[in-house]
Amino acid sequence: MIPDRIIEQGTLTTQGGRVSVEVRLPWYRALPASCIGRATLTVDGVEVPADSLRWGMNGQTFTFDELVPNTEEWWFPTDSAVLSGDLVLPDDAEHKVEVGLVLYIPYIVIGADEVLHIEEHDAKTMTARKAVAA
Repeated sequence: MIPDRIIEQGTLTTQGGRVSVEVRLPWYRALPASCIGRATLTVDGVEVPADSLRWGMNGQTFTFDELVPNTEEWWFPTDSAVLSGDLVLPDDAEHKVEVGLVLYIPYIVIGADEVLHIEEHDAKTMTARKAVAA
């Protein structure tokens, strides 16, 4: 619905063999974590391994399997989540970043036991920065 705003410009970071980027909800209403079906992260045409992907929101980090039953955490349209995974990149270089998201919209029923799912994609070019320890 709002795919050109998924990736937050200037948020590509590297740290210890991992990359991360901040992403925004491409929907107009908040969704529980259980509605985040899956994500992909590709940098310069190299897809981050799915088993290394992590989803960070509300100060916590989750695997996608951990998101499935989670109805306590919510992703709000005004909040950025952090998508990260294993990939070595040079700092201070420009990279093409692509993110794909699959979201389930629980309040739009399209069949007997089926709710609407949306697949959105965004791509941006940005410079990778080394993460600063907090």
